[in-house]
Amino acid sequence: MKLYTMLFLSLFLSKSCSSQSQQDCKDAVLEYTANTRGFYQKITIQNQTVMVSKDRSGNDKPITTNITDKDWKELVGYFETINLDSLPTYKGPSQKRFHDGAAIANLKVVFKGKTYETSSFDHGNPPVEIKKLVDKINTFVKK
Repeated sequence: MKLYTMLFLSLFLSKSCSSQSQQDCKDAVLEYTANTRGFYQKITIQNQTVMVSKDRSGNDKPITTNITDKDWKELVGYFETINLDSLPTYKGPSQKRFHDGAAIANLKVVFKGKTYETSSFDHGNPPVEIKKLVDKINTFVKK
């Protein structure tokens, strides 16, 4: 009987933690921007919805699509691995943006009323610590 109780509690607690982390991610706003003189792209993710804007002035309405459950779970998994307080300290592995070799990219996270933002990095070559998250965010534009 103790074995069944332990199994039930373990299963129950693991499910509640998983749903709690997804709820936390639903409360977060992820904003990825990449731009150069002739290129602009802003990807905003909030509550299982992605909005993509290619208009720097904000006059055009962004394209909005829903994120599938599979993609959302993957995104939540990547989001859980990053340390938000360390986000500003992450360094990009390349410096092509300094001579127009790559667009300048930034990732901003608004979570529980606090804003966390990376220093700039090359679009397509993010810091190693957030690479999986940024790559996943960019897949929503290619679809």
